[in-house]
Amino acid sequence: MSSLQDLKNPAPREASLPAVSPGFGSLQSFELMQRAARLLSASTLVPAAYRANDEKKGENPNALANCVVALNMAQRMGADPLMVMQNLYIVEGRPSWSSQWIIAAINGCGRFSPLRFELENLGEKEVEYSVTEWVNRERVTKKLKATVSNMKCVAWAIEKETGERITAPAVTIEMAVKEGWYGKNGSKWQTMPEVMLRYRTASFFGKLYAPELLMGLQTVEEAQDIVIDARPDGQGGYSVDLDTLRAEHTSAPAKDEPKSSATIDQSTGEILPAGGEPAAVEDQRGQQGGFEPTAEEIAAIKAREMAEAAGQDQPAPRGRRSSGQSFKAE
Repeated sequence: MSSLQDLKNPAPREASLPAVSPGFGSLQSFELMQRAARLLSASTLVPAAYRANDEKKGENPNALANCVVALNMAQRMGADPLMVMQNLYIVEGRPSWSSQWIIAAINGCGRFSPLRFELENLGEKEVEYSVTEWVNRERVTKKLKATVSNMKCVAWAIEKETGERITAPAVTIEMAVKEGWYGKNGSKWQTMPEVMLRYRTASFFGKLYAPELLMGLQTVEEAQDIVIDARPDGQGGYSVDLDTLRAEHTSAPAKDEPKSSATIDQSTGEILPAGGEPAAVEDQRGQQGGFEPTAEEIAAIKAREMAEAAGQDQPAPRGRRSSGQSFKAE
């Protein structure tokens, strides 16, 4: 029953409406999330992937959708949306956390004591590792050895509920060499190994004991350390499949095959190598297919047609052959 005071000072209409939080559960929740995402996309404090307009790259059509995804992740994690945006990186099209954020999330979740690290110097060690490279379009794996200053790092913390000391799997420089992290171009494992050891073992700790914080995502350092193997695509180039090759070990750049230096004689239409002598043309087609010009013959024909169009007289083609017979251009 309303009192006289309530009738004189009615509450705002919004006070009687049910509380709505951003999300995908209802139309009102989705509209509220889009309004928040539009506000964040107009800010210059968020990373470039979330800005609707960037000074260098111009308009970003994916900004609103990226902000909605970041808001959804922040809501599921109970974290601040801006903090999620500032620590979520895109590497090879996949979102990845910064290692500093993972350590901060573990320390701030309230389930563990602050994360600590045990670093041990194991001395120099000769490590054998594999390198895969492409030689003449064939995959060749080589066994190599390297001497490194081996170190081991373990992350640990005390679980507050049980008082138990829990530790992450140990990470060593030997592991980094064998996994291909150490030898990559620009690898931080060579310049700051102690920091990289701590980052990697902290990531292992989070994946084992607090996977809900990482939400199945890797760290940005792990994504950068992934070694991708390139395979010939059959058209003179190389292609990679990120989904099937992420678990493979090391690979080396494929060696380029030597390219032909043949040229076309504009006066005769003949195919000439770099030395100026006519090149031999072999017929590799069967007897039943009829005569079909090769790629070199097509190029020669086009050259003659261009010369004729320019008003030049061309001699009759030499070295003509019947179907299924090979010949040499004179």
